[in-house]
Amino acid sequence: MRLHRGLPAVASSLLLALPLALAGCTSFGDSSPDPAAASATPTEAEPQPIEWSDCDAQIQPLIEGQQGSERDIFFECGRTEVPISYDEPSGATLPLFLVRAKPAGQTERIGSLVVNPGGPGGSGADAAIGLALTLPEDVLRRFDVVGFDPRGVGLSTPVECIPGQLKDRLVAAEPRPTTAEQLDDVFALTREVAEGCAEEYGDALGTFNTVDTARDMEQLRESLGDEQLTYLGYSYGTTLGSTYAELFPDRVRAMVLDAAVDPDTDLVGDAEASAAGFEGGFNAFADNCKALIAGCPLGPDPRLFVDDLLAQAAGAPIPSSAEGETRQATPGVVVTAVQAALYDTASWPQLAQGLRAARDGDAKALFSLADQLTGRLEDKSYSNLLDANLAINCADTDETVEESEIRALVAEWSQEYPLFGAGSAAGLFTCSVWDADRTPLPDRDAEGSAPILVVGNQGDPVTPLPGAVDMAEDLTSGVLLTWQGQGHTAYPKTDCVTAAVNAYLIDLVAPLDGLTCPA
Repeated sequence: MRLHRGLPAVASSLLLALPLALAGCTSFGDSSPDPAAASATPTEAEPQPIEWSDCDAQIQPLIEGQQGSERDIFFECGRTEVPISYDEPSGATLPLFLVRAKPAGQTERIGSLVVNPGGPGGSGADAAIGLALTLPEDVLRRFDVVGFDPRGVGLSTPVECIPGQLKDRLVAAEPRPTTAEQLDDVFALTREVAEGCAEEYGDALGTFNTVDTARDMEQLRESLGDEQLTYLGYSYGTTLGSTYAELFPDRVRAMVLDAAVDPDTDLVGDAEASAAGFEGGFNAFADNCKALIAGCPLGPDPRLFVDDLLAQAAGAPIPSSAEGETRQATPGVVVTAVQAALYDTASWPQLAQGLRAARDGDAKALFSLADQLTGRLEDKSYSNLLDANLAINCADTDETVEESEIRALVAEWSQEYPLFGAGSAAGLFTCSVWDADRTPLPDRDAEGSAPILVVGNQGDPVTPLPGAVDMAEDLTSGVLLTWQGQGHTAYPKTDCVTAAVNAYLIDLVAPLDGLTCPA
């Protein structure tokens, strides 16, 4: 199974507790979607007001002690309704949940900065909180930061059809299935997930798609009272943003698409790019580790170390010293932990130490990394990150890949991309057996839009740089900004990128197309 493309790049893992903290603050009633197919043609719907309430007391304890928590920021939670189907704009609705962060002493306010952290499946509410702590204060002085959980995500009618025990099995499954028997097991597990979700939701499963989420975002823009949309999207958030710009090009004030998902590739090309990206990310991690003055905890050959650890975990899964932890780390857990750490260079030390500790018999640190990626909480339950990721990804495409082709790709990619190739190829089976209505993403040139800033990262293992290049070229008004750094996403990690994005968001001054910022 392929994990989601773009993990929330800015929200703290502590914010996974947000749904529990806010339980009861905003009542949604029955959030089960009506089994209505999504429309492929925009239809007018009447925007509904947002019911805001003070949730500062619930959020402040979650961020206490984090960098940026000393900022004087006030948090509000909101609720509104959007049509389930835009074919029936006056028909049944579903609720959306929002968080708005407003700094004290805001001056020369421009409007709302709507944010999406990626996934699909990442919580926009979490992102608003995390970004309120990390965005440059020049931006915060001019914008409220508004994040909404997209339909099917978090507290917005969450799609929940994969039991926690099954998610544990998915994470623990063989990450490099190369034998016929291993592939049979992976395919059977994939079918089990798809059949369970189809049984749980029926025709409504196709409701959770990006095209309708983009229409939801237009409803929110109007409800927020903004004449045009100012938007910051990461990873999958670039897919959502560019889809909005295609549907509503004249409504775009400013749009930053950071770590762009390639709009031009098919499922197979996307899967291969993912495998290649993570291999490159691991090589960068390994080179960094070997260059440490104190020496690399993994020795002179980190890749060989990981290969040996995978063999060790396959022979005898590795226990954890964490209190109450009964899971043991299989090769699937090891590879998931490696992937999780490659999103952010700040996690590299934890990965190196965690791999070394696992070899010595304690997988505690690896479980911590893996759980951050998959949305597993401290109480052993899961967020609905994986459920939403599968539902939205599969609703967004009508492509399928034959089992025979997947088996051939596994054989090929396991040689070319030894750590991630086989798993990436096997993941192509997911949407081939997904039983739901499809609303394929449109071609996106957003003709008539204001300039759209696309930010790419030369060392991004999750959404490699060619995706940003393609996105900027496809968009009629696209402007490309490249960062020569490592990790997933770029803003606001470096001064050069930060200055360019700030000037664009605040003053609508886009950088020179093709500008490159040093690492």
